[in-house]
Amino acid sequence: MEVKMETQSKKKKVIWVVASLALVVGLYFIYDHLMFVETDNAQVEAPTVMLAPKISGYIREVQIKEGQKVKKDEVLIRIDNRDYQSAYDSAKSEMLSLEARKNDSEKNYHRLKELYGKAVVSSQQYDSAVASYNEIRARYDSASARMIQAQLNVENTQIKAPSDGIIARKSAEVGQLASPGAPLVGFVGSETRWITANFKETDIENVKVGKKVNIKIDAISGKTFQGEVESISSATGATFTLLPPDNATGNFTKVVQRVPVKIKFSDLEMADYEKIQTGLSALVKVHIH
Repeated sequence: MEVKMETQSKKKKVIWVVASLALVVGLYFIYDHLMFVETDNAQVEAPTVMLAPKISGYIREVQIKEGQKVKKDEVLIRIDNRDYQSAYDSAKSEMLSLEARKNDSEKNYHRLKELYGKAVVSSQQYDSAVASYNEIRARYDSASARMIQAQLNVENTQIKAPSDGIIARKSAEVGQLASPGAPLVGFVGSETRWITANFKETDIENVKVGKKVNIKIDAISGKTFQGEVESISSATGATFTLLPPDNATGNFTKVVQRVPVKIKFSDLEMADYEKIQTGLSALVKVHIH
């Protein structure tokens, strides 16, 4: 009899413990639902750009490798600049020559203009001086524009980092022929990170600009980052797809739309920028109250 009573007592304790755990879990989920709006349809974003040359030419130097950290304006790739340097020197010489002629023509024009005002020279002489001055000035301006463009071409033989960042991808080799607009370097800036979270349209009314956000990144376990809602898109993600859905076709199936929300980090340290790569998945919880 005592053994039976002891067994029943143990069962009651087990039931009480299980019930207590279930109550705690239930209260947690209720609290979580009332205090937060969350989504795991989110990923890390960063300033990302494909760097391409503006001019064509054979690559002479490649001073980077994938994963390398670079500073703003650091030279990443050099293209053979000899042809462009020669064109610049030629344009500069032509401009200097025309500059001397323009100065002489300008002095002659002003002298004849003064004499013409005193009726000392004929209108034909004055008109000839004006035409000569305008012609030389036009040729000088044209040569100056060619020199400036040639100088830009020389500068564009160097591909530089637009900001502090990391080389994510490199497709340039010495001796390769670079073409204008053809990407050579995948560059990720290291100055900022943010989250793009896609919330269901049924939850978006509780998401407000300025609300605090808890951020967990799948690749970084055991750490919760803090953030803040910076902006909410004025259109759903489907609006700007290549072929947006047309609900007027008659084959309508209601699909819960997603609204992109930009969330900025508020507590990142310098070491965090290296760990938080662009494209990583994240779980975000926006504080409702």
